[in-house]
Amino acid sequence: MSYNGLKVLGLAGEYRSTSKSGMLVSEALKVAESKGAEIVFWDLNEKPLPFVGEEGCWSHPTVQEFQSLLVETDAFLVASPEYHGTMSGVMKNTFDWMYDKHVGGKVFGLMSTLGGVTNANTLNHMRISLRWLHAWPVPEQLAIGHVKEAFNEEGELSDESLQGRLEALVESVLSTSKKLQS
Repeated sequence: MSYNGLKVLGLAGEYRSTSKSGMLVSEALKVAESKGAEIVFWDLNEKPLPFVGEEGCWSHPTVQEFQSLLVETDAFLVASPEYHGTMSGVMKNTFDWMYDKHVGGKVFGLMSTLGGVTNANTLNHMRISLRWLHAWPVPEQLAIGHVKEAFNEEGELSDESLQGRLEALVESVLSTSKKLQS
């Protein structure tokens, strides 16, 4: 099935697009693009969002641009590293700039990266935050443990089963988004 006309935004809970979470989002976006979706990666290194509540943040031009992009976006692919049993502060701050009026009723695919053993803590915490925003995280999710060994030299997932799960996650996000638009 082709997903022409769907706009998908990728968000990573780290400042470098070359981080493991950034690499995972990039791989997911490649899958979405191969299925016909228009893709955008918000690079927090190039356009950092101020901390919610800091002086001047509410009228910050980067925040305005980010929130406008959220409104234009149909679906989201997000990945956060797990820090101390939860999502990174960078991911939480990114979510804190989202409101129901931006993402309510929109579909999210959740992914996480971990240095050690795989678990679902970060995914569960992201899911809770997004439910408060009335967003629709799909049931499929992907947590990649021992992430330092997960990617090959080309930045692609080296484990075929993980690649298959990534593709299934992206397909679920795209197909669910299409269904909700009908």
